Amino acid sequence: MKLDRIDRRILAVLQKRGRISNAELSEEVNLSPSACHRRVQRLEAEGYIREYVALLDARRLGCATTVFVEITLSGQADEVLEAFERQVALVPDVLECHLMAGTADYLLKVVAQNTEDFARIHRQYLARLPGVQGMQSSFALRTVFKTTALPV
Repeated sequence: MKLDRIDRRILAVLQKRGRISNAELSEEVNLSPSACHRRVQRLEAEGYIREYVALLDARRLGCATTVFVEITLSGQADEVLEAFERQVALVPDVLECHLMAGTADYLLKVVAQNTEDFARIHRQYLARLPGVQGMQSSFALRTVFKTTALPV
């Protein structure tokens, strides 16, 4: 399906205000409520809208430290990659895991309470991941900006 201007506007609004009512959304994109509702349902059915979530404040929940961890594996064989990916998905403090091109094989985004908590996560989980040959951790000093909104 090709997205038109109205579909893109719906997606842009929902990315910023996921709890907006259909009546408010329809008014914002200049559609009748029923037409707007049909479009949202179609966008959901076709996978443009994957899910609705609440974005939590990490600091208020005690996860003030963000660490980016570059992982180098001992090899690139499918079984090494699959074993690593299976296990890293089970680490509760890892928010994101990306297979990379470049010097590192994977880049992880990890949250922790502080440096001591990250040391625990490193000992308890990261150092035990299968196939890991090396790790380089970089601590974020400050988040300049952060968004989950994709450009539509």
